[in-house]
Amino acid sequence: MNKVLELYGVSTLEQDTDWEQIVALQQCPYLNHTCTKIRKSQPEITIGSCTVLYGQNDMRVMICPNRLLAHNQIFLDCIHLLTLHEPGNELHIIPEVTIPGGVVDYFLLSAQNNRVIDFVAIELQTLDTTGTVWPARQQFLHSKSVIDEYDVTDKRNFGMNWKMTAKTILVQLNHKIRTLENLNKHLVLVLQNHLLAYMQKEFAFDHIGQARLGDSAHFHSYNFVNNSSTPLKLELTNRISTNADGISKSLDLRTDPNIKLDAIIDRLEAKMSESTLLQISIMQGKT
Repeated sequence: MNKVLELYGVSTLEQDTDWEQIVALQQCPYLNHTCTKIRKSQPEITIGSCTVLYGQNDMRVMICPNRLLAHNQIFLDCIHLLTLHEPGNELHIIPEVTIPGGVVDYFLLSAQNNRVIDFVAIELQTLDTTGTVWPARQQFLHSKSVIDEYDVTDKRNFGMNWKMTAKTILVQLNHKIRTLENLNKHLVLVLQNHLLAYMQKEFAFDHIGQARLGDSAHFHSYNFVNNSSTPLKLELTNRISTNADGISKSLDLRTDPNIKLDAIIDRLEAKMSESTLLQISIMQGKT
């Protein structure tokens, strides 16, 4: 039976956790507000599942992209792609910016005197599930005496939608990468190592090699490292890159979007504020 490994950012393996309070608050620690994963049949209730144990080997799989935001590490790992950034410039994280080809999850930008100097586009992708994780969530909460037995009658299990997840994000990258390459900017896909390994196996990835600064399309894959004090700590494990033609080759597709650099900069500067400044917090104790 597949199981929930993290609920509202808290490991289900942790002892002495007040799960009743955690479920009542419904807070996402990575967004610092209420979890955004809403149950369709009960929109006042959030699902809260971040990571699951999947398969016979208990693979640890992230199913919520917000899980990748822990400690802002993914943004720090993209700073080297801000080739025009200089010490003293401010760093901002701007969510959900529209460009030709779709909406980009985040832009990391370097700014000076409230003017954009450089930017890198960042997309997040975790695995989509088939079926529903809700029964596994309820079974865990029942084991912690948070809910009554009548709430765990649903015995359905869930699976991983590997093919559709991989194809969808590659198509989205293909739609966006030429816009950014035309502007001599970078786009980074942040994902888990399990998903990247699937892409490398099932799609045309032989031409996509070790990361090079000159490439426009980068893949940053993360996994949970073995650490006794913080067993669910994310760490960058692999970086590969290609260009717009390389992304098209992986799908055998062709696009030709175009946009002026000033148009994107105007959209980014309009969203800049004190709240978008990249801040690094020092956490004590458990992650």
